[in-house]
Amino acid sequence: MSKTKFTKQTYLTWYEQMLLLRRFEEKAGQLYIQQKIRGFCHLYIGQEALLAGAVSATTREDNYITAYRDHAHPIILGVSPGEVMAELYGKITGCSKGKGGSMHMFSKKYHFFGGHGIVGGQVPLGAGIAFAEQYKGTKNVTLCYMGDGAVRQGAFHEALNMAMSWKLPVIFIIENNFYAMGTSVARTSNVTDLHKLGFAYEMPSESVDGMSCEAVHEAIEKAVTRARNGEGPSLLEMNTYRYRGHSMSDPAKYRTKEEVEKYKAQDPIQQVAETIKKNKFATDAELEAIEQKVMQEVEAAVKFAEESSFPTADELYKDVYAQEDYPFIME
Repeated sequence: MSKTKFTKQTYLTWYEQMLLLRRFEEKAGQLYIQQKIRGFCHLYIGQEALLAGAVSATTREDNYITAYRDHAHPIILGVSPGEVMAELYGKITGCSKGKGGSMHMFSKKYHFFGGHGIVGGQVPLGAGIAFAEQYKGTKNVTLCYMGDGAVRQGAFHEALNMAMSWKLPVIFIIENNFYAMGTSVARTSNVTDLHKLGFAYEMPSESVDGMSCEAVHEAIEKAVTRARNGEGPSLLEMNTYRYRGHSMSDPAKYRTKEEVEKYKAQDPIQQVAETIKKNKFATDAELEAIEQKVMQEVEAAVKFAEESSFPTADELYKDVYAQEDYPFIME
């Protein structure tokens, strides 16, 4: 039997979490083709370890914010798959009441601040959320996810500068899947080791194997400890891979089959499954039972979305202002 730093329960949790995200996204892709889901749709297939390893290293009080590849984040944080699927359908029972759709998931209850369609727009927001936690005197940390394309935006550099100046409790996480839409990282700058961008601000920065739950957990754990101790932000470049195109409309012809297969051989779900089997944490039958449980959850989510209602016209005028928080807003 091999030895691991992590417990049996951690591996089983990672396996079930990632499998749920994978099957949910596969189903979302099918439903998009059937035109049950409209608009844009960006799938997280292949990148699941970036969340599984992070959630196991943080608390429920910590904050998460990301770009528009955002279906997986609310689910792993605790939002029901049904609410996320209903949001994809544009239904009133969705986590954003059907008003956000695929790119704008939110959950105040689970400290998930979106889902943002503007490339790089969430980066200064992540710094701002961290500033609020610092101002209130909490120990909560903010995890701010972004794609590799976002690091070329000026807002990214401004946010890093402010975060270091004020020692904000924020972890900037680059989901480097090597393509900003269809443009490879190498074609956008001579700096292809993206974590090095943090060095300009003397920010602790490192490259991480984003296909490994263990590596992600350890990197996040270290960065979270620094932030909680008042030592400021970190920049983590998570090297990962999306198996599908940038969005459902992208055939991904700019990649070779050999490249895709190379990364599929490092599949995070398969890696965790192999560790479970090597350590005899679960039998094949028990892993199959997890698979069946996950499939039932996904099917239940689809049923919930199908049976839910669309928002009525008067919903256009709701949730525009939060009047209980801003009493100066007049009728």
